[in-house]
Amino acid sequence: QVQLVESGGGLVQPGGSLRLSCAASGIIFSINVMAWYRQAPGRQRELVAAISGGGSTNYADSVKGRFTISGDNAKGTVYLQMTSLKPEDTAVYYCHLVGRPGPFSSWGQGTQVTVSS
Repeated sequence: QVQLVESGGGLVQPGGSLRLSCAASGIIFSINVMAWYRQAPGRQRELVAAISGGGSTNYADSVKGRFTISGDNAKGTVYLQMTSLKPEDTAVYYCHLVGRPGPFSSWGQGTQVTVSS
């Protein structure tokens, strides 16, 4: 079973930056997709950014130009660099990996990001 642990969340002022990290443990043969989702209070979980095993990326329109996803398939790690943060970016951020063997689909426990002055 693949387990994910996120880190890097916290409180930041509007316009600030944070870098989230996600580390996987367990047996991983290959990774299809690494992604970050977020869920704000009273809202559904939404995709923030994703990167395929081949390196293709896609982003939610609300974060394009401000957030950058990157990953290391060999290590099973994924990062989310967040800049120009806005109060509306406040949410719990979740790491998500899909890969093999299995295939497996694993979620992290979430890390809180709060953007406030």
